[in-house]
Amino acid sequence: MLNPEHVRRRFDRAASQFDDADFVHATTRQGLLARLEPLLTEAKMVVDLGSATGSANRLLRKRFKGARIISVDFAHQMLEQARGKKSWLSKTAFVQARAEALPFANESIDVIFSNQLLPWISSPATVFSEVARVLRKGGVFAFATLGPDSFREIRRAWGQVDDNPHVNSFPDMHDLGDGLVSAGLRDPVLDVDRLRIDYRNVDRLLADLTACGARNALANRSNALTGRRRYAAMLHALADTASDESTALDLELVYGHCWGAGPKMDPANYRIDASRIPLRRN
Repeated sequence: MLNPEHVRRRFDRAASQFDDADFVHATTRQGLLARLEPLLTEAKMVVDLGSATGSANRLLRKRFKGARIISVDFAHQMLEQARGKKSWLSKTAFVQARAEALPFANESIDVIFSNQLLPWISSPATVFSEVARVLRKGGVFAFATLGPDSFREIRRAWGQVDDNPHVNSFPDMHDLGDGLVSAGLRDPVLDVDRLRIDYRNVDRLLADLTACGARNALANRSNALTGRRRYAAMLHALADTASDESTALDLELVYGHCWGAGPKMDPANYRIDASRIPLRRN
């Protein structure tokens, strides 16, 4: 479980330097847009959910011409950076909100685009339910997230130092697909890609993670300071996984899209059209 306030503070602090370290976000942003390209859908309202500094804004305007783009993020400073990129003529709005409680009416959104939001959500099922609520029937929800093999080098290095939680766990593709269907979304399509990033050294890797806000925000993290000795031991263990004096970070990238199915019927309030009940004839 993640502490949402810790997540928000980390991304607020990272906002000013986020664009200098968003290589992973840029990679999945392009991959997600490429997967959207063949889909035929008209859109008047598009939500960039977990928009960060708004780097997808221009690309979404190009893909969905004439649509109103709404950038939604939990971190205020991320939205401030996004506002700075807005052109005077663009139809863009900025909303600070949590993905688990979207401030939109039922079936009011045509497309929801979400790039690397889910790794920072403790309960994707809650987000999927909100997406199902606000997405119109036939609308598209497209997302990119991380799979369970991500950050295994860092997880392994910390595992040699202590038993405290340091790295978040991520659901696999099948669990995500089940969650989408359970939320009432339709016909999910998911696929997995791999990304390997080579860094000159461990310090460069950790600096990039800090710059994009990707540090420990687990709710059950140790309250005690890690200490120089244990931190140095983790760095040593991480460096031992390196080859050719470089350090690699392996990520499992999960892409998915599905369709809105309209309002989900509450089983406790099932309705029957009386006109379709056949008459009993004696």
